[in-house]
Amino acid sequence: MTTVLATIIVLGVLIFIHELGHFLVAKACGVRVDIFSLGFPPKVLHKQIGETDYRLSVIPLGGYVKLLGENPHDEVPPELEHRSFIHQSLGRRFLIVLAGPGFNFLFAVLALFLVFAFTGIPYLTTEIGGVTEGSPAARAGLQKGDRVLAVAGQPMQRWEELSPKIKEGGERPLTLEVKRGEKVFSVTVTPQRQEITDDFGGKVSTVLIGIRASEELGVDRVGPVQAFSKGVSSSLRIASLTLESIYKLLAREIPMKTLGGPIFIAQIAGKQAEAGVSYLIHFMAVLSVNLAMLNLLPIPVLDGGHLLFFAWEAVRGKPVDIKHREMAQALGLMLILALMALVFYQDILRLLAPKP
Repeated sequence: MTTVLATIIVLGVLIFIHELGHFLVAKACGVRVDIFSLGFPPKVLHKQIGETDYRLSVIPLGGYVKLLGENPHDEVPPELEHRSFIHQSLGRRFLIVLAGPGFNFLFAVLALFLVFAFTGIPYLTTEIGGVTEGSPAARAGLQKGDRVLAVAGQPMQRWEELSPKIKEGGERPLTLEVKRGEKVFSVTVTPQRQEITDDFGGKVSTVLIGIRASEELGVDRVGPVQAFSKGVSSSLRIASLTLESIYKLLAREIPMKTLGGPIFIAQIAGKQAEAGVSYLIHFMAVLSVNLAMLNLLPIPVLDGGHLLFFAWEAVRGKPVDIKHREMAQALGLMLILALMALVFYQDILRLLAPKP
């Protein structure tokens, strides 16, 4: 039940935020909004408020905002041309389409700001969560539960400081100051070069001593300015990682099995909800940035495809021919459907795979 509820909240909020961006900017530009729908047809509930029909539809994998004159084939009465999308300036049309991904990104910044402001900025401590058998760390006598206080005389508080410091010296011996219970002692460890799998599933060569982080977290209490700054930088970092992941997938540097769809999202959402509200909000922020970046891909039918048409229009001085646009959108739709089928397939394989 927790998983179902968390999934409804996560997908519902993110879809709503995305479509709200299109809706509000369209309204601000004077464009009439005919339909605001959460989910795809057929509709389940609807209510007409003013000129807009607000809908809740059956298929929960997205939503849409129907603007007057959005489709070039729509017949727009002359008296309403000034309120139709197609008759807006190129700049206004660009802003209306960009607003969806833009609101998703802003939501992530705000969500992370609230988490950091109220609960602090979490970080992994330097407590060792495990030691690889036969590794340099194991030979040096390091154990699970030890805490690394310093590397080569430099104090360490965070795992994100510890790992780069170990790699910095290459395969030269390192002196570690370690705390075990109440006892503090020094050990010398010589890192070894190994090939490992990175966060994207690719193979990289690096130097390691054979330790991994524990799940112990420290928290930095910060003020609102620092929390907001961290919210922005974290959102930008997530965006960068998302784009890097997409590139590596296309370059076949990481396997397709790393893809996750709605089922995978539901599983993660359930686990985050059980861990606590702040974890669920953080997950929503990550997913919101992912949604923004994916929507900005230059694929027809996505927001990025429309922006690409607008950019081409700005260069040529006239809109892309309707026939060419429709052909491109048909191809884009086929690509999106194929991608959806692929992620569902990977989700099912993940469900059926034997548990380790």
